Amino acid sequence: MSKNLSKKIKVLIGDDSREYGVSTADALRGMGFFCLTRPKDGQVLFEAVRSEAPDVAILDLSMPNMDAIELMKRINRTGARPPAFIITSLADNPFAQKQALQAGAAYYLIRPFDPKMLGDRINEILGYDIAENPLPAAVPRRELSLEVVVTEMIHQLGVPAHIKGYHYLRSAIMHCTEDSEMLECVTKLLYPTVAEEFQTTPSRVERAIRHAIEIAWDRGDVETLNSYFGFTVNTGKGKPTNSEFIALIADRIKLRYKDAVRV
Repeated sequence: MSKNLSKKIKVLIGDDSREYGVSTADALRGMGFFCLTRPKDGQVLFEAVRSEAPDVAILDLSMPNMDAIELMKRINRTGARPPAFIITSLADNPFAQKQALQAGAAYYLIRPFDPKMLGDRINEILGYDIAENPLPAAVPRRELSLEVVVTEMIHQLGVPAHIKGYHYLRSAIMHCTEDSEMLECVTKLLYPTVAEEFQTTPSRVERAIRHAIEIAWDRGDVETLNSYFGFTVNTGKGKPTNSEFIALIADRIKLRYKDAVRV
């Protein structure tokens, strides 16, 4: 990892205790990251995320005044681009882990953990190689999961993580990336598959995905949308259909990341 590049990665650690927060910050600084520590208080950290605009926020699942899940939801409601949230916990709780990931967490980690491993995970999430030479920001490492890549893309496009359509859209893109036939049968195959996964109905999946795309189109960064959809943004052709949106993202992943993503 290039040390100069790493210094551009700002990490907010939601704990200022000597035994955890300070020692973790010291270890990450030794790897070249720029680290800030703040007290383990949900309200304090909510304000810190907004004012400091970190690239990564490491939060404990349980905190006074506001837990990590509520904090992520509130950040998403502000419309600001959220950092990559890494949630830590003292216990292995699959239900809490699922809640955290659905709320927008990029990674869920059980304490205690090796700070070197944490640094590696940060690089994976942000798309940098752990080795000396960083990959371009748009090219993830080989070890990146498909879920991480899709999550990062729809975050960039401005789809808020707290709405149902975000989760349905992420699942639909992943299914279509892995199985192109899904795109040929969106109504009869893709929507029912996602609906079964989330225990809802295909019509609700379709409406929620439509809502998510409309929010991204209305509130997302025009430059980012233009980089993905080209002329569509500038010529008044209107918002892409659900199928067009999903197909474009799935194709983009397959073409640009086919040798870098483990699916």
